[in-house]
Amino acid sequence: MGTDFTLYIYAADAAAADREAERVFGIVDQLDALLSNYRPQSELSRINHEAANHPVTTDPETFRFLKESLGWSARSDGAFDITVGKLMKAWGFFRSTGHVPSDAELAKVRAETGWKRVVLDAGTRKVRFTAPGVELDPGGIGKGFAVDRAVDALRADGVKAALLSAGSSTIYGLGAPPNARGWKVRVPDPRGAGASISTGASISTVVLRDTSLSTANCSEKHFVVGGHQYCHIMDPRTLRPVEGRLQATVIAPSATDSDALSNVMFVLDGAGRRRVIASLPQADAALVVLAGGVIERYRWENRTTK
Repeated sequence: MGTDFTLYIYAADAAAADREAERVFGIVDQLDALLSNYRPQSELSRINHEAANHPVTTDPETFRFLKESLGWSARSDGAFDITVGKLMKAWGFFRSTGHVPSDAELAKVRAETGWKRVVLDAGTRKVRFTAPGVELDPGGIGKGFAVDRAVDALRADGVKAALLSAGSSTIYGLGAPPNARGWKVRVPDPRGAGASISTGASISTVVLRDTSLSTANCSEKHFVVGGHQYCHIMDPRTLRPVEGRLQATVIAPSATDSDALSNVMFVLDGAGRRRVIASLPQADAALVVLAGGVIERYRWENRTTK
């Protein structure tokens, strides 16, 4: 999935911890084999190649992933969209170093992008595309989905305390360490050079207990042309990289939801962010850092430890 997964776990002994770690990373590897758009033999790649020609019957896990992804597209009015495969390639974010596409290139991409062009049949687990050229990209939700499935396994095994991190961009805190309220996680300040989860300045410190935190920002993947920085987070509606945002951090009970929602909050404007967060359960909170250093908080105050 293009990142490192890290597991911190409290167990009875080292052997038990090793068994749980092996199971967790096995689940992550299995989902990577299903959902990676970098693997030609993955289930997602098979759907990309065949679904415009005929309905494709897929496995339950992949179908669940597609259903949750399209649910977020509907909820966000298209601000989140997994059909951005061709769009990411047009801007040079797939095995490349960046490219500013022409208007003609983007016009072609528009005909090949759009979540409403993906049709699911829950009764038969079939997926089809209503237009040629549609290409799925799991980048904005796949890591969160993998974290949720791994945490489900830990919980089923009776694990009481664990922290699973997908490259620090999506983190789930299961239970709490001994004598603690939960797992403390620092939210980095993107306005400081070299900021990260473990070093640099932080905006706040939050406690995760049976909940997740995801962060979307441009620090890890972007390119510069003519002095202008282009972010890898796209607005699928405009077909252009998002401007004026530095970072969006979201807390939600599900890592799938926090992963997708962090991208949604990054893409939407202020009115859109308020609408989406207001439509979600009170357990959800968000922190958005805009260009110029402005910080917007959505139900965030009760999440901080200080």
